Amino acid sequence: MEMKKIAIVTGASSGMGQWFARTASEYVEFDELWIIARRSDRLARLASEMPSVTVRCISLDLTDRGSVSSLHPLLDEAGAEVVLLVNAAGFGKFQAVADVPQETADGMLALNCGALMDMCYTCLPYMHRGARVLNIASVAAFQPVPYITEYAATKAFVLSFSRGLWKELRPAGITVTALCPYWTRTEFFDVAGCSSGKDRVTYFNAMYEPEDVVRRGWRDLLRGRDVSTFGFIARAQVLLVKLLPHRLIMKIWCGQQKIGG
Repeated sequence: MEMKKIAIVTGASSGMGQWFARTASEYVEFDELWIIARRSDRLARLASEMPSVTVRCISLDLTDRGSVSSLHPLLDEAGAEVVLLVNAAGFGKFQAVADVPQETADGMLALNCGALMDMCYTCLPYMHRGARVLNIASVAAFQPVPYITEYAATKAFVLSFSRGLWKELRPAGITVTALCPYWTRTEFFDVAGCSSGKDRVTYFNAMYEPEDVVRRGWRDLLRGRDVSTFGFIARAQVLLVKLLPHRLIMKIWCGQQKIGG
């Protein structure tokens, strides 16, 4: 039986995941696009907006660590060769650690780290030479960021995991790229809750458009780069946090936000 080429995008119901899903056919050849998120209505709407692409909508709550395992029989049944995996599901909270409910923090860890890793484990056996993986990390991955502490820590995991996997899979001809966006205009801010309450993060020195960040992500993924960033400010910050002590970086950040000690 001829293998069916499958592209998979998680977090496809909004934000950069949606943009990656919309543009996947422009950059990668596949037979079916599988889009994954909790909100089935949004997935259906997105699929209807791509009439030239064969789309399969899969509604999963990826914070449930067991949900990813349900993909195995679907991949087997399809006779799948996974040519693309984009892990775009994730969220953060603009709050002090002590004010973030433990259930929320656990969900953040499960989605940002656990689900991403599980998706890689699930899809790798179905990948061959030429396959590509893009994991969305963040510029926050390069340093500790108070008042978004858990999110930055989860993205540090994503960055480190992706770069290590990039090195391991190079001999097999499989590319892994960690996309590290700066502030990007998506629904992330609605979920992060930055508009009310104490310890508010309100200062954003640059705000990029998701379609621009995604375009750079595609370019760097196709070039086989292990890390992708977009924008002069983002690249400058990545350089600075490598040169300056993280204590100073955290002090500057808290000063900009007018929070903390």
